[in-house]
Amino acid sequence: MLSVLAATFPFFALVLCGYLATRAGVVPLAAIGGLNTFVLYFALPCLLYRFGAATALAQLLDPVAAGVYFFCALVLVGASIALTRARWGWNDAAFGALVAVFPNSGFMGVPLLVALLGEHSAGTVILTIAIDMCLTSSLCVALSRLDAGGARGVGVALRQALRGMAANPMPLSIVLGGMASAWGWRLWGPVDRTVAMLADAASPVALFTIGAMLARSQLDRHEAVAPRDYVPLALAKLLVHPALVWGAGWVALWLGLPLSPFTLTVLVLVAALPSASNVAMLVERFGAHGGRVARIILVSTALAFFSFSAAVAWLA
Repeated sequence: MLSVLAATFPFFALVLCGYLATRAGVVPLAAIGGLNTFVLYFALPCLLYRFGAATALAQLLDPVAAGVYFFCALVLVGASIALTRARWGWNDAAFGALVAVFPNSGFMGVPLLVALLGEHSAGTVILTIAIDMCLTSSLCVALSRLDAGGARGVGVALRQALRGMAANPMPLSIVLGGMASAWGWRLWGPVDRTVAMLADAASPVALFTIGAMLARSQLDRHEAVAPRDYVPLALAKLLVHPALVWGAGWVALWLGLPLSPFTLTVLVLVAALPSASNVAMLVERFGAHGGRVARIILVSTALAFFSFSAAVAWLA
């Protein structure tokens, strides 16, 4: 267990550095948007492209892994909404479900799992990113509109979600990486080196930015939120989500479906990651309870150092 904690410590230490630097005022709040833009539009797309291009297309399009992962997301979204909708309404319940099921696989999962399991794990992580960004997020955004305008509100929300997805360079970089893998494309040397430099910057800057965004969410929000409104969802993200994926994966193996134990390990560890910080941006756009979501992200990230490390040690 100590060796696992030693391996995961640098990643969570970078998150802590970003958090403390922002709380101390060393990083101005106005600078966080620039850090996030660099990661989201430059560094992380280059990292995803490089891993996608180096991964076999069959791994990027693994239907069994995709089915297991998305099925568990649907179960957790349904259970979360069923338990919270009566108190919160559709909007807050839908985004509470999203933050309980959407792992920080882009900013944290890719560098962390590649460091722990090797580059062969990247294809499965990229597959989960595509599912979370394209399917799970769109579903929860659509459900969040049921209070606002029925079917018409859902249609408007879906169009907004699709426009947001089209403007996000991460899905495009995944598609381009898959095409490069399928057709053997190679970037021109100087361009390839530029992409490599940006990709190398993705991990440390992304982790530092997570910490900065968590600190900003605390400094910006002052709503009183009872622990019972955010701690259970944070624990669901860290404990229930990976347990669901583990159980569904072993059912798939028992049924004889083509799912390797290594792929299942990657899926479980992705599910064990803390909540994605970019859910807070969706919450702001659609007017849900930002203070609650910010606390779920903060608590799940803080506890993940121990829970994620325990999951790694257990699966190893």
